[in-house]
Formats: sequence, C-alpha cells, structure tokens
Amino acid sequence: MPSSAERTIAGRYRLLDSLGRGGMGIVWRARDEYLERDVAVKEILLPGNLDDATRAGLLERFVREARAAAHLDHPAIISVYDVVTEDDLPWIVMRLVRGRSLDQLVREDGPLLPDRVAAIGLQMLDALDTAHAAGILHRDVTPRNVLVGDDDRIVLTDFGIAAMEGATALTQTGALIGSPGYIAPERLRGRPSGPESDLWSLGAVLYFAVEGEPAYMAGEIPALIGMVLTEEPEPPAKAGPLAPILKGLLIKDPAARLSAENARRRLRAVTEASAAAGPALGELTTLNPASRQGPAAYEASEKPHEPVPVQAAHSGRPAPEGPYRAAPAPNAAGPFIPSPPAFVPGTRLRPHRWVALGAR
Repeated sequence: MPSSAERTIAGRYRLLDSLGRGGMGIVWRARDEYLERDVAVKEILLPGNLDDATRAGLLERFVREARAAAHLDHPAIISVYDVVTEDDLPWIVMRLVRGRSLDQLVREDGPLLPDRVAAIGLQMLDALDTAHAAGILHRDVTPRNVLVGDDDRIVLTDFGIAAMEGATALTQTGALIGSPGYIAPERLRGRPSGPESDLWSLGAVLYFAVEGEPAYMAGEIPALIGMVLTEEPEPPAKAGPLAPILKGLLIKDPAARLSAENARRRLRAVTEASAAAGPALGELTTLNPASRQGPAAYEASEKPHEPVPVQAAHSGRPAPEGPYRAAPAPNAAGPFIPSPPAFVPGTRLRPHRWVALGAR
C-alpha cells in the first residue's frame, strides 16, 4: 500500500504533505487533480474504543454537519469544497489558507495589542453570527482554529464538530468533544447549549491572544475541567480596555453572559478609540527595527504600560505615563473604555506559510 502522502482520495485529491495532526484528525495539503489547484483535506480520526453504533453515528454526523457548514457564506468562514468517503471514513476538502493560526502567531510573536485583538474579535463575531443565524454552533472555537493572514484578516476553520443548537460537549460514551480550556461551562456540565456557548469560547480565545496564555491552565484534563466549572480566570494584566469585555464573555451563567450585540459594540469602541488616539500616541511608540519578535515591535520604556487606575485619574495627582488615557469617574456617563496604544502601520507578519486547518 502506498504511504499516505502518495495516496489519491476519491480518485481526485492527491495528498502531498501533512499540515498538522490532532486528536480529531490529520490535515493534508493536497492537489485537486481535476481542477488543478491545491486544497486542504481533513482526514477524520476517531477514538479506537468506540462501539460500532457510536462510531457510525459520529461519522454520519461529521458528514452531515460538514455539508451544513459548506452552505455558510462568509469571508471569515473556511470554504468547504467537498465531503468524500475513503476507507469508510469521511474526508473534508477545504480551501487552503495562507497564514498562521492565532495559536501559532501568539506563541511565536508574543501577546497581541488590545486594539488588534479587538479587531480580530469583531471578525470572529461576524463569522459566528453567520453560523448561528443558520442554526449551527461551532463548538470548537480555539486559537488553533482561527487563521490570521498577513493583513490580519481571519478565517474561522474546522466546523467538523459543529452541531445544531442544543448539543452538549459529551457523547453517549462520555467522550469529550472539543478543547477543554475553551469549552463553555454549560457544555462541560452536559447541558444543552446555544450561541452563548460559542461566545464564551470567543472570550477565552481573545484572553489568550492579548495575555499570551490561556485563561485556564492545568496539567490534567479533569483538573482543567474543574477549574472552568468552579474558578474564575486570573484577572488579565495586559488586556487594558478589553478586560471588562473578557470578563463579560467568560461569565459562567450563559443567561448573564455578554451578548453578541453588546460584545460587538464594545469591541468596536476599542478599535475606534485606538484609531482616534493614533496621532497623539505616535510620539510614545516607535518601531524597533532590530527586533524580529513580532509583526510590530515597539520601543517605548523598559516597563510595560498599565491602564491608569480610576483612583489616580480622579485624585488630582498627575496620571502615570503610558499609552492609556485616564478613565472617567465610576459614575460618569458612558462605558469605561481607556484608549489603547495605536498599531504602527507599515508592518508585516512573517512570510507566508501553510497552516493546518482544524488539526487539534
């Protein structure tokens, strides 16, 4: 039998090389011999301890939901071209996207600035809204499933475990579906879920992007699940104006969680405040050409800037230096949205590379 990288799936898709592998599948770069273009092909992998009925049910659901995702039309949602069967397993054929996953971007370049994370969050919200309007939940919104292009446009990938509203995180055999640190508490409890569950996951993704580490970390999956169910995440130290948004999205009670509309309004306020503050902050931040650690390297002071405390902002004392403006008094009209630092234009991410679509 030829090696996997020499196989042709469904008589059409010739596997070239592996882009990534996770617990739920392997993603291949493949050549569509019929249309003469490169595509991404996801090979579904299932746990070996499933009984025949459960295995057949899961495979049927993968195909059904992949086909449903193929009907979602949005620039920030991965395009599903085809679903084929080979060796009694479904293979999902998708558009091959050039860029890096958000997970890879943050781990290689470090935490992102709050205004940049807010812009990414707005695109993710639009993509999720499109799916939710069609009655489809993503169920695995993680940094690995967000692809970031050189222009910071994102693509939300891997609707392979998407589900119609009301599905939980557990199969009938007790197997967990999704990435534990990014699964909403109600799904971990086995309760029916709705769009609010994807919003919790969105909050966890944005927390990771701006802080550089997950909201919940533990060495073992049971401990991680316990933390998500019973503990609050550490207050973000780098989120600045994003902090109240993250807190609102990560509320454990889905009924009290920040709504998509409210989250969008607040994220847009962060990006608009950043754009308005750009010229005033230009003198505080300059590009450091010697640094290659991120898409935009900065040289301002040795200590990282912190948001201006409300007490200091209204105590009559001079506000400390930094890229955040003084916040309004607690009783003042309007939301507490300090201005984040401006993103320095004219910078680029690292050179193009192919990334895995949905390998977990």
